[in-house]
Amino acid sequence: MDIEVVAKALKELGHTTRLTIFKRVVRAGFQGVAVGSLQEQLQIPGSTLSHHISSLVSAGLLSQRREGRTLFCVAEFEKLEGVIGFLQDECCIDEESAPKLSTQK
Repeated sequence: MDIEVVAKALKELGHTTRLTIFKRVVRAGFQGVAVGSLQEQLQIPGSTLSHHISSLVSAGLLSQRREGRTLFCVAEFEKLEGVIGFLQDECCIDEESAPKLSTQK
């Protein structure tokens, strides 16, 4: 995954309100959660919620779908896994080349 894409996702998740929204949408699973329900649960004014959702959508972390008059937010789990994977991919990679310390005397 491109570092710029990861940086944008992490930037958007770095805001407490957006992280709270994203966490709630992730909890809802693959069916997502209605925007009205999010607004009610989180007590966020509609225009503010819309702004934060838009930021998460532009980062590719959320998608939206409409069912009749209801708009649902759905977590983009592949994107989330990609961001996490980007951070984990190089975990401890330099440790292999570090000199080994002997614990025996």
